[in-house]
Amino acid sequence: MAEFSLDNVNSMYMDVLREIGNIGAGNATTSLASMINSKIDMNVPKVELMEASKLSTAICPEEEIIVGIFLEVKHDITGSMMFLMRMDSAHYLVNKLMGKDPENRDDFDEMDLSAMKEIGNIIAASYLSALSGLTNLTIAPSIPYIAVDMAASILSVPAIQFGQYGNNALLIETEFGDDYMINGYFILMPEEDSYATILTSLGIQM
Repeated sequence: MAEFSLDNVNSMYMDVLREIGNIGAGNATTSLASMINSKIDMNVPKVELMEASKLSTAICPEEEIIVGIFLEVKHDITGSMMFLMRMDSAHYLVNKLMGKDPENRDDFDEMDLSAMKEIGNIIAASYLSALSGLTNLTIAPSIPYIAVDMAASILSVPAIQFGQYGNNALLIETEFGDDYMINGYFILMPEEDSYATILTSLGIQM
């Protein structure tokens, strides 16, 4: 198999990535609806494969404060993943989950951060379950780490990880909610060998 790069991604592989995004977002929406006891609708997610260097400006201005939840991916494929939310979306979800005033914008306390970790864990597991179901690979996330910081600072973590895992990331933008729509960004960063493993399991030759 030829070395994986953005230049040789074929349409079949992009269709598979979009399907992973659709299934993963659907699974995540169902899980979140159960957590916050609300009906949640979901728009069709946007899926893009991009170079690491472009991530820092793909989501929001670099100086904007966001929430980032980071996990490592283990077993049949290795790499890392991230779920990112802008602050208005993070506050809305935490307020819903913790039974707080919907307009509350206080700094997050330890309980709030723990709740967001659980949200990130569920969303990450939903996407990995979608990938696992399509590929029949065993894929598991590590314990999540959370950060509330400028986008440039948070996205420097995947940039560092790319030194180990390659140069390409799968970015999935999801919009879901009830009366209030939440934007979430899921980044999957398999190492180069793991891209080959995923492709082979799907019967796709590059």
